[in-house]
Amino acid sequence: YQFQGGMTNAVTQLSGQAPAVYHSDHSNPTAPKTRTLKEELNRVLRSRVLNPKWIGAMQRHGYKGAFEMAASVDYLFAYDATTDLIDDYQYEQVSEALIFEPQNQAFLREHNPAALEEMAERMLEACQRNMWQEPGEQADKLQDLLLDMDQQQEQGSAS
Repeated sequence: YQFQGGMTNAVTQLSGQAPAVYHSDHSNPTAPKTRTLKEELNRVLRSRVLNPKWIGAMQRHGYKGAFEMAASVDYLFAYDATTDLIDDYQYEQVSEALIFEPQNQAFLREHNPAALEEMAERMLEACQRNMWQEPGEQADKLQDLLLDMDQQQEQGSAS
């Protein structure tokens, strides 16, 4: 996002309109594919971040897997902040899959609670910055989760 997002943002600010941005996928060198950045972001979200197999693979890596989930949320946020290409439904899907899905939330609480907290804070920031424009009840759920985690930390440190 530093390059594509940063350049997209610079062009948008200077020209007043968003440029067409493309991504070249060379994962198969014999058949490279060019997609719009929006198409590529959609593909990555579906094939990786929202993919139960990817989530399961991350869970097998414990602390580091939880860190990678949080990094994916950071990238989502950064791309939206610089390109405005992430839709509300994508924020909702990522929140449900990584933060609110009970099994994954339990995994995060056990292996890397800081990653869970960081993801919830980042999603709440997207709401506050109006990047996630209509979060519905998700914003309240995120706030409740953060308050619950704070309370658990306070109770744990008081023992």
